[in-house]
Amino acid sequence: MPQYQPYSQIIQLLPVSRMNRYIHDGDNPDITEERKKATFDVDGFTEWYHGGEKRLQARREVEKYIEDHKELQDTHPTPFMSREELIDNSVRKVAGMAKYHEMIDMTNIEKTTYFIQMVHVRDGQAFSLHYLMFLPVLQSQASSEQLSKWMPPAISGTIIGTYAQTEMGHGTNISKLETTATYDPKTQEFVLNTPTVSGAKWWPGSLGKFCNHAIVVANLWTNGRCEGPHPFIVQLRDMDTHKTLPNLKSGDIGPKLGLNGSDNGYLLFDQFRIPRENMLMRHSKVLPDGTYVKPPHSKLAYSGMVFVRSMMVRDIANHLANAVTIATRYSCVRRQGELVPGAGEVKILDYQTQQYRIFPFMAKVIAFRIAGEELQEISKQLKKGEASQLPDIHALSSGLKALVTFEVQRGIEQCRLACGGHGYSHASGIPELLAFSCGSCTYEGDNLVLLLQVAKYLMKVAASESPSTNGICGYLHKKSQSNVSTLSSHKTYSDHQIVQDFEHATRRVVLQAFNKLKTESAMYKSHEAWNRCSVELTKAAKWHIRLYIVRILLLEVSQAPEDIRPVLRTLAKLYIFDLQVSNKGNFMDNRYMTPQQIDELKNGVWEALATIRTDAVSIVDAFAIHEIELKSVLGRRDGNVYPALMEWTKHSHLNKKDVPDAFDKYLKPIMEKIRAKM
Repeated sequence: MPQYQPYSQIIQLLPVSRMNRYIHDGDNPDITEERKKATFDVDGFTEWYHGGEKRLQARREVEKYIEDHKELQDTHPTPFMSREELIDNSVRKVAGMAKYHEMIDMTNIEKTTYFIQMVHVRDGQAFSLHYLMFLPVLQSQASSEQLSKWMPPAISGTIIGTYAQTEMGHGTNISKLETTATYDPKTQEFVLNTPTVSGAKWWPGSLGKFCNHAIVVANLWTNGRCEGPHPFIVQLRDMDTHKTLPNLKSGDIGPKLGLNGSDNGYLLFDQFRIPRENMLMRHSKVLPDGTYVKPPHSKLAYSGMVFVRSMMVRDIANHLANAVTIATRYSCVRRQGELVPGAGEVKILDYQTQQYRIFPFMAKVIAFRIAGEELQEISKQLKKGEASQLPDIHALSSGLKALVTFEVQRGIEQCRLACGGHGYSHASGIPELLAFSCGSCTYEGDNLVLLLQVAKYLMKVAASESPSTNGICGYLHKKSQSNVSTLSSHKTYSDHQIVQDFEHATRRVVLQAFNKLKTESAMYKSHEAWNRCSVELTKAAKWHIRLYIVRILLLEVSQAPEDIRPVLRTLAKLYIFDLQVSNKGNFMDNRYMTPQQIDELKNGVWEALATIRTDAVSIVDAFAIHEIELKSVLGRRDGNVYPALMEWTKHSHLNKKDVPDAFDKYLKPIMEKIRAKM
């Protein structure tokens, strides 16, 4: 396991005006050299990045707590563990969390989530969905009476919950879920049933062996009518023996690409009865006589989903921050090739190609984190019942989840490639990050399906007969202030000009998709026309989300503390200019931008790379990712990579014996037989 020094030992005041306090005696001189070049206050950046002093202090408390409690840490690197060992390790740490339950504070969901993430990192754990889905959905969907009944035992740990929506045969299309909950007014119970094997609940974490309750999403039937999917809280196991209850079948679904410390499971119902009160009734309800009461707003049930996705966007951006940290630090201690013949090998981060592989994703860490933070603030307003903009916000949360998870997965792979052969080793920490990010592109909604949901909303707004120029979609009905971009130099490219150019490009993409759909709809049935336009529709959705990210990024950077604003501005420019250059066709469409203007943006990209190069290590230091979370030999703070790689090999079971048993069992007899014939 990579060794780490407690944060309290790392922080040292240095006699320089612009300091990076990650410098420590015994560090690799190459990485110390990088830190001494910092042009900004790293601590100030860290405080801004993590949302202020109070929130940062909460993170530090969690880190110090885990440093001081070894039972909350892995005994040895998890890549060397079997699946059974991973699950045992996970449950051991869960038991440790229960012992130190003072760190679990559901009134501070951010601190609690960080505590869980720091304990379990990316291995998956038996109770992850209890905290990340079960409790938040219970809070957002249960009535006050239900909260008073279910929340105390759920917080105390008596109830271990999961969220069971996905089925073997259905995922994102929840209206077609096969699990049914049919109301019986005679007994005032719901009867849950799984009609076919494809209707089995499939994938929920901890469903296999460890949870005893689940929030189950099933299609509600009452008075002979289907009212669509609704959430129900269901007890699955005996609270004393932990045995599965009668009329239920559940188990583990087997090993996966990642998260193998979690017992993702399956669940089938056979006419299983639950009380009427087990339907979560904050927004809709079924009365004792079977009468269905609709929610006051048809989309209010989405508020919990918006909250979960807001956390997901911010957290998945943090996984990209991990990968960028690893690739950047390693690129400053890895020397390969010469830029000047005979001058000696250079740090691979000195190559522009390496910078272009890593730095745009460094900029995306900032952009995506800001977008996630803003979405989280919006979700808090939804909790207060402010639903007027819910359709806008639901589309935004769907689109952000889709775009960010896809870009993060792509970015982590680029960081793996940036680390060369060592990036393929689990010692780098990147394969685990990559496996985790792959899953995020599917769970909580398949990305393409979510983009089509965004597109559906955009088409509705575009067709509106009473359009508004306000709100997130207001740009669609604005008239262009100019038929051409006024960009003359990337150095003087104002925020207003940038937003105006992105609005123009986005509006054209969305309206082109709208007009194509209109044309196809005149020739084909609506569903066929939609399918024939689906690629263009997903492009429109992506541009809508990109525009939102650009807007919020520029706004937040303009309001950042003055001493860190220059480095943030450079990162924002790199994100924006690279986006424009990589999608130049959308900006040059209808001659809105000229080839010369695109070339000017390219110059802005190259200049940003060179500027960021000076501060690259200090920027990733400012992300303040603890060594326990980073789990990387290549990305370790001290830069002493090569001795640590050799140390890593000591954990391999194959190295316990000089001659492996398989040699004696299979190869030796063959070799002896061959030699006997010679």
